[in-house]
Amino acid sequence: MLSEEVKTAYDNFYTNSDVAWRMLGAKYKAQNIVDVCKAIKPKKVLEVGAGDGSILHFLNDWNFAPELYALEIAQSGVEIIQERNLSKLTEAQTFDGYKIPYEDDTFDLVILAHVLEHVEHERILLRELKRVAKYIVVEVPKDYRFGVDQRMKHFLDYGHINMYTPTSLRFLLQSEGLEILEDKVSMTATETVKFNEFINRKAPKTFSKNLKIELEYRIKRALGNLLGRKKQEQFANAYTVLTQKSDSNLHIF
Repeated sequence: MLSEEVKTAYDNFYTNSDVAWRMLGAKYKAQNIVDVCKAIKPKKVLEVGAGDGSILHFLNDWNFAPELYALEIAQSGVEIIQERNLSKLTEAQTFDGYKIPYEDDTFDLVILAHVLEHVEHERILLRELKRVAKYIVVEVPKDYRFGVDQRMKHFLDYGHINMYTPTSLRFLLQSEGLEILEDKVSMTATETVKFNEFINRKAPKTFSKNLKIELEYRIKRALGNLLGRKKQEQFANAYTVLTQKSDSNLHIF
């Protein structure tokens, strides 16, 4: 069953399954952001690559910060964000994908959720984020794993030109002079898997298929808890990191 929170979000904004799917995924992305940011209390928060504003929708409802800002490449995305009438949204505007149109240290926190895998010059963008904020949250899908060759077309169809593991993302961030404060690995929730299977793919909703999805999730969770962080990273579908500017700032040319 989908949660009442997500159902309400669907009803309030759109009815088609594509947007409902994005809202469902956004709820868990927003929760990951909240989880890694528990130790900080940001006042001004910018989401870069905000898409249709679905993550901001939840952060707004959960009172994550008094002021929310959004940057998006597509003007159509900015218009959708504005149409949401989020009470804490201060500004939403377009940008060129790299240059952040704000002064140094404008924000307490910048969010980059499921964007970095699409970016050709990832280090250039990270340096811009570091310029405008003290803290940066990055979340990426964990695309790279054994057998990934068979799924390359799938990732390319979604516009993923970079692949990350938790280790490779940590290295990228630390090599750009960012100190990792908190991180989280997460598996795709069962309600998301069921939505994808039974609504997106239109597979018959059977008791055995439903049970298989539930059991696979619970077994992986149990094994991860039992065998430790490495096993959790192996099973994870996403990796979320909170960073801050490091005193030992590293410059790579």
